[in-house]
Amino acid sequence: MAAYAAIVSVIHIIDTIEHHHSPPICIDKQQVESLTQILTFLQEFLEGYKSPVADGDEADPLEMRIVDAAHAVEDVIESYIVNVIELGRSSPNEIFLQGYVVDAAHGAEEVNSREEVSCIDFYEDLQQVIEEMNVIKKEAMESSAEAHLQRKGSSTRAGSLTSSSTVKESMMVGFDDVVLQLLDKLTGGNRNRQIIPITGMGGIGKTTLARHIFEHVLIKEHFDIRAWTTISQTYNVRETLSQVLHQVTGNLGSDLSENELGEKLYKYLYGRRYIIILDDMWSVEVWNKMRFFFPDYNDGSRVIVTTRLSNLATELTNSNSIGMRFLDEVCSWSLFSKTVFGDEVFPFQLEEIGKKIVGKCKGLPLSIAVIGGLLAKSELTLEYWEHIEKNLSSIVNSENDEYWLRALKLSYDHLPAYLKPCFLYTGVFEEDEEIRVAELMRLWVSEGFLKPIINKSSKTIANEYLKELVDRNLILVHKLGAVGNIKYCKMHDLVRDLSFQEAKKQRFYYVLRQHCPRGINSQRRIVIPRSTSAMTVRDAMETMSSHARSFICSDTVPELLDFRFLRTLSTYMYFGGYLDENVFQMANLRYFSARFRVGFQIPSSISLLWNLHTLIVSCWSKPTVPLEIWKMHQLKHVDVRGGMYLSDPRRGHSDVMMENLETLKGVIDFNLNEEVVRRIPNIKKLGISYKDKVMERVKCLSYLQCLSKLESLTCSIYNGCEEYLQSISFPHSLKKLYLNCGNFHLEEILEKIGSLPLLEKLELRYGQFATRRWEIVEGQFPSLKYLRLYGCGDMECWTLEGYCLPCLEQLHLRDMESLEEFPSEIGEIPTLKSIRLWDCSESMAVSLKKIVEEQEEFQGDPPFHVIVKSYDASQELQSLATPNFRVVKL
Repeated sequence: MAAYAAIVSVIHIIDTIEHHHSPPICIDKQQVESLTQILTFLQEFLEGYKSPVADGDEADPLEMRIVDAAHAVEDVIESYIVNVIELGRSSPNEIFLQGYVVDAAHGAEEVNSREEVSCIDFYEDLQQVIEEMNVIKKEAMESSAEAHLQRKGSSTRAGSLTSSSTVKESMMVGFDDVVLQLLDKLTGGNRNRQIIPITGMGGIGKTTLARHIFEHVLIKEHFDIRAWTTISQTYNVRETLSQVLHQVTGNLGSDLSENELGEKLYKYLYGRRYIIILDDMWSVEVWNKMRFFFPDYNDGSRVIVTTRLSNLATELTNSNSIGMRFLDEVCSWSLFSKTVFGDEVFPFQLEEIGKKIVGKCKGLPLSIAVIGGLLAKSELTLEYWEHIEKNLSSIVNSENDEYWLRALKLSYDHLPAYLKPCFLYTGVFEEDEEIRVAELMRLWVSEGFLKPIINKSSKTIANEYLKELVDRNLILVHKLGAVGNIKYCKMHDLVRDLSFQEAKKQRFYYVLRQHCPRGINSQRRIVIPRSTSAMTVRDAMETMSSHARSFICSDTVPELLDFRFLRTLSTYMYFGGYLDENVFQMANLRYFSARFRVGFQIPSSISLLWNLHTLIVSCWSKPTVPLEIWKMHQLKHVDVRGGMYLSDPRRGHSDVMMENLETLKGVIDFNLNEEVVRRIPNIKKLGISYKDKVMERVKCLSYLQCLSKLESLTCSIYNGCEEYLQSISFPHSLKKLYLNCGNFHLEEILEKIGSLPLLEKLELRYGQFATRRWEIVEGQFPSLKYLRLYGCGDMECWTLEGYCLPCLEQLHLRDMESLEEFPSEIGEIPTLKSIRLWDCSESMAVSLKKIVEEQEEFQGDPPFHVIVKSYDASQELQSLATPNFRVVKL
């Protein structure tokens, strides 16, 4: 909820000022104590508060008063910070106390009239908002008997919560006949190109069915090319064609026009049997614009369209449509049981009430999954389940759309207070957008949503929040990383609509659409989609709140934007000199992401951004980051895309320890030394490259072993700098390693890498094998799950001895022309799931095929999947193709 987010945000501000190594201001101790007491009470109150108007269309008046009061506290504190920084009074030796400056060196003296007024005004303004919050606290205390819910958890089941993967597997319950029907349409019948619409209301399982078919082994075997793209209501034909082209060729075609993209796609598809999924189509117009780019030459190619509109399906085809039905009673109960209890037995005492709940979901898979996800994370008591059933009963006779939205809202209402702001914030992303999880979590941090937990980093807390939302089926996992981590997530349309409506009601943020909105002056977070015109942005800025906290925009930052209260500023194109010109006004920024023209340099005044957490800069001019960055105690994530030169910290220049810094990426010729590693003791992710050889730095990579918390290292060595790798030493904490090795002899470091106990992902690019062989011996790579070799072209022999690579799941080899034969021991790794060869020797593919056949004969089932990609695959190689051994000619 917005109120909880506002309270936690103020707590973060006060805590940061109190513990900052050089705070821009100091707050009177009595005011800090009063504020902390009030805020702690309101935080605990909101954690158990049940709004009496939760089911209405208006926001709760008490919550909105809390929001406004908390925002007023933020405004008073942050506006004073800007004033103090502009006056040049940010010395850590000064504290401000009711009109006096107390200097540690010179004692107390009365300040001049201008400064005295500023300090007195700050004290009095802050006292006024504290008194207002105290009034709200008393009202909350008086109403707590009615509004306070008993905290959950005493009877919550532990250790048996269903995971998102379990729910996804169970979502196909009851659709076996539909799957068979669709498979028949795809692989048999008419050999002309066929369009097959899948129709049904939102949440009924259209996309789930399409995704299941898309990944089906029979489909992978039958079609040469598979591609998936989401259309949505605000479609863009050029972007859609680009996505399909990228999936089938690996080329985005970013510099091509719509027609050029279409022609290139047509030429690539011609002569190949393809299946294209067009997910969530709302208009036949988009198909009419693209249909000519999908060739029809009587080989059984197929296009699947998912849509909520039955009339659209009729316009697309006369006979091939598949209508998704609601689940029957048996299938609904099976889906509900699997979602709530997985493979466990359904408790007898809850069966009767459970069947009532399932009956009122009316067979909608999404509704069953979401309500089931809610119950899987809640109390196993008859009273609580009856409470759920009672709420569903009151809305069962409503209109369908309203019913489903309110049924989903019930899941939101039962979220813990600390999760509600994070869930609401996901609505700022566009429909069907692939949300990068790392970015989402950094935004949560910058907005101050995360409740502090002792001995846990903000990243750990954010990961836990995300997992909870995934487990509750409110956020969907979209893409996993190489070692199973969630890289991208999405929101179902119905859930996103719920998030958006609740956020709008609570004035949580405003997403600017294609019109100039009314009431934008009351919003704290402004989001401008990429498609919004510059004129619309300008019109909106004239009415926007001068106290806007977050500004996520499309192209450039409007001149009318007031920077003083901004915490989050993210723009896709940022051409102006705003950072240098407005750095004083931007003092309260926490998240800054922008692109700059060539020639941009980061100003030394950036250190005035006293609470900056995230700095993401895209600029190909490779700026030099000034020495002052080593004073920025709060920095957690620094990523200069395109590369940067980082000034060395001078001993004694600043004693600041950057203990919050966890990510540092894009550093060129990084001079790792004793002073540097002392400054960044908690670094977890490091991205560095070496282009110029400097003799006094060639042993700097030996200091990597001092970074005892480093988990991910990306290191690129360019020709002429290979000597840097001779002294490289890795910390045992390392989990992911990417090395671009130039012409370095890999044997010199592979033994070191193989001994890393926690290493899960390894990518080696280029490098040479002086002995032409790589031998992995017993005990090496004990935790490795993902191995990729790229361009190590002179390796001729690869052997495995003893018990090694026991956890390997994915193996990718590319441009390994000299390797003639696969080690037969690969087939004996029990965890192996897939092998990919890209433009490797044909003899290696043949030897791998023999290993697969031997394992199939021994085990009976395919041991792992193989994909072989080649630009000149011979007929002999292509003849080896099976469902488990795919051969793709590029």
